[in-house]
This record gives sequence, C-alpha cells and structure tokens, in this order.
Amino acid sequence: MLNTLGIVIGKDTKAGNKFEELFPDFMSIQYKQPSEYVRQFWSKYEKHIDRNSNLNGKMFEYILASLCIREGLLPLYMSAKVAFVPNVVYDLMFYTRELGPVCLSIKTSLRERYKQADLESIALKYVHRKALSYLITLDKREANSVKSKIKSGDVIGLDDVIVATETEFDYLILKLKELVFDEPPKVRVIESTQIITVEKVNSFLKK
Repeated sequence: MLNTLGIVIGKDTKAGNKFEELFPDFMSIQYKQPSEYVRQFWSKYEKHIDRNSNLNGKMFEYILASLCIREGLLPLYMSAKVAFVPNVVYDLMFYTRELGPVCLSIKTSLRERYKQADLESIALKYVHRKALSYLITLDKREANSVKSKIKSGDVIGLDDVIVATETEFDYLILKLKELVFDEPPKVRVIESTQIITVEKVNSFLKK
C-alpha cells in the first residue's frame, strides 16, 4: 500500500515493511483527532520494536504521511527538494496558494537536532518569504525548550515546534486545512519580454 501511494520507494525497506506489518490498512483505522491517530500508531509500534531502533524516524514519518492522506492534505511531497535551496531535503512539504511552501520537519526526539531544522527553515524562507516551517516531534520536554528559544529569538527559522501526540497538533492540522493546496508552479529561471535569440540574429543577417 505504501509503495502504491508513493510513501515508500522500493520494496525492500525495513521501516516500510514494519509499517505494513503493523498497519496493513491504515485507511480503515478509526480516530477522532489527528493526535489520537499518532498516539494509536506509535503506541502499537513501540510494543513491537526497540524504543531506540533506527527505524523510529522513518516510522514516525510514515505515520504522519499516512495521517496527511487521511486528512486530505494533498498533494504531499516527501523527501522534497526546493528550487534555489541547495543541499536540503525536506521531510514533508506542501505547496499552498496563499503562502507557497509549508514544511514539516520530522524528528522523534530533538536534543541538538532542532538546529538543523532551523537552518533548513532559514534557507527555505530566504527564497520563499511567506513559507511556514514546523518541527514535528514526540519529545515534549525538548519541544518546550525549543519553543522558548523561538520566543527569545535564538531560533529564527522555525515557526513552531509541535508535539504530534498533543492537542496542539490537532490545531495545526486544522490550520493547514484552511489553506488551499496545489502543485507548485514550474520555475522559469529568467523572465524577459526582450529576448534576442540566434534565430532572430540569423534571420536579420539573411535580409
């Protein structure tokens, strides 16, 4: 199912296989709020695998991607690259008519990882001034610490840090639903009404 939808590329991925094993049909899972969906999935996952597994990050990303599908937040771009923002791959991204890119950086735990997300957000906003960038995590204690840094101005790229299992995540999903999602425009690197081409020059010389 993940391969068919494009959440996973290729068949032999441990995280993808584990997700399919635990949640063979995520479209049928019942939930009332997005945060409940995440809690339900993550709780079941934790019962079947080591908490410190290297699959955690990808599993969290797949859970959030599947939630976006359930909530109709589409089109969704995973492992996305943005024109004129070099050397950065964004975890989850949408393109909105109102603001341009909206980025979700996915980290199960934070520690110093928020710094990378902040730098990536700064790079994005340098090109797309109205863009929004959220750091989504499961680490409530560290999230509060980074929120304080955002308020103090020590973190300037991220718009907020959201704990996916808390009510604030439900509000974020509602906020995103107010935006109009679309495919990004194709970028023309140069625009001009005065274009001198080889064809024009050759045509002139033949006169």
